[in-house]
Amino acid sequence: MRKQSNLLPEGFHDALPPYAEAASRLERDVLDTLASHGYARVTPPLAEYEDGLTDRMRGASSSDLMRFVDPISQRTLALRPDMTMQIGRIASTSLADRPRPLRLSYSGQVLKLRSGQLQPERSRLQIGAELIGNDSVIAASEIVSVAIEALERAGVSGITVDFTMPDLIDILAAGPLPLNEAQIAEVRGELDMKDAGGLNAMGATGYLPLIEATGPFDEAMVKLRRFDMDGLLNSRLDGVAQIAESIRGKARLTLDPTERHGFEYQNWFGFTLYADTFVGALGRGGSYEIGHSDGETEAAVGFSLYPNPLINAGFGAKTNDQIFLPLSHDRSAATRLREAGWRTVAALSDKDQAKALGCSHILNGDQPEPL
Repeated sequence: MRKQSNLLPEGFHDALPPYAEAASRLERDVLDTLASHGYARVTPPLAEYEDGLTDRMRGASSSDLMRFVDPISQRTLALRPDMTMQIGRIASTSLADRPRPLRLSYSGQVLKLRSGQLQPERSRLQIGAELIGNDSVIAASEIVSVAIEALERAGVSGITVDFTMPDLIDILAAGPLPLNEAQIAEVRGELDMKDAGGLNAMGATGYLPLIEATGPFDEAMVKLRRFDMDGLLNSRLDGVAQIAESIRGKARLTLDPTERHGFEYQNWFGFTLYADTFVGALGRGGSYEIGHSDGETEAAVGFSLYPNPLINAGFGAKTNDQIFLPLSHDRSAATRLREAGWRTVAALSDKDQAKALGCSHILNGDQPEPL
């Protein structure tokens, strides 16, 4: 019977070989990709004052914060559920005087108070990049392209980019299709479920065409432009179309203009990253605003990857040959082998067995010999 003291809380687990190493290698591959495009790494702390985090969450649910009292300050701290808001804080304070556009990358564990059915982990790795000071079509195109390249560097293929327009309903509700706040929330819910009957029942029939304007990008964009007879959305549609064109051929393109899940603080543009054989999203991104202490805001665009599904599937794992070093082996030969990329496992006693220790070769003189 297992001791209770050895159990981990629900949603937490140990990373064991080879998955822990795969995670580190995948993290390095993605961060190296970001660095190659000029994104400088920052590392914010795991916990911050609760009020500071909630002030910057801007639409995201603060009910997902794990809180505790700091015994030093006696103030409530919270463990970060997302790193993007912390990057915004760094950009608006410590790096406020740096020239724009400011390119930053980051990686670390984030913690959710509750887990979901598709993502049972409460602690997961988040890796991302933020381009601060510009949310133009060119900036957004760079972010989407870099996100695709980072996934490809990690070994992912069959990538799909699903575009959305997070503030679309707000624009329509304030203009040609008026809704009050309560109705906006209800219409969003019906559109999330693609429930035409629900929209009919509440009298929001003007929003029905948006359900049809979902699917393969080119077809959905034609339907969305047809819906936009007054040209209210022209600039946004043109912008999203230009971003899509910039990555055409690199990924499959789809459009779901009313998708809001995970886009609580984005504005004119958002995207979700999917890949063949994986259930659920591997990452999300889009445009948003960073608030400054003087009340001013700053445009930004970025993305976050959540690579746990990739790690669990073995992405990032390497099958380097491992060589067993007998007692009294040639140490200079072992050094040369390690420099050439081999992994060596040295015997500590004459009872050690090469195969039992996971080795594929044994050092014979100064040469590796297959087992």
